[in-house]
Amino acid sequence: MPMNACFFSLSWHTGTLGCDPSGPPPRTRPMTPSAPRRKTLRKSRGFSLLELLVAMMIIAVLGTLGFSQYRKHSAQARYLKAQDDLKIVAEGLDQYFLKHGYFPDFGSFESMVDGNSALVKESLIKVGMSAQDPFGQPYEGKSSRASATYELKCAGDPANPEDSGPILRTPGQVTSTSPVSSPQSGAGPSTGTPAAEAGAKK
Repeated sequence: MPMNACFFSLSWHTGTLGCDPSGPPPRTRPMTPSAPRRKTLRKSRGFSLLELLVAMMIIAVLGTLGFSQYRKHSAQARYLKAQDDLKIVAEGLDQYFLKHGYFPDFGSFESMVDGNSALVKESLIKVGMSAQDPFGQPYEGKSSRASATYELKCAGDPANPEDSGPILRTPGQVTSTSPVSSPQSGAGPSTGTPAAEAGAKK
């Protein structure tokens, strides 16, 4: 019995199991070797010199703008810190006058913020205040019992004296050329009366 029909079927059997030997053999895929896969190489194009120069120029411009803004805000923050330092010491001197009826005798700002200062010992100013402003320059200050007044001064930003010039504080008055805050912000009595005169009227 011919078995060629069963050889190409899914079952290995003869015509007695339902296989028709006289029928045509089933179609099968020819056993030919598969064609090799071709790898397509994608051409990678690099940046041209002009494109690199343009990118570097854009980065340089953005970096310059960012750095200038950082310097501007940093200088404003240091200037505000100097104003706050003078305000703290001025309020401490005013409180001392209201408590004792006179200003203490100090010949320098450093002696005012020293640990042995009467302002520090009586907790009228905070401990550990620096005698130098945020720009690295020494504060100037003096107070007198005889003249019943004081004077506190910061030289301001040496790199920008037009917008952040000297700061001067006297009893009840503040002088500043900075547009960051009002020159009278944080001043003494709202009427402009010096602390010495206000205490004398009591």
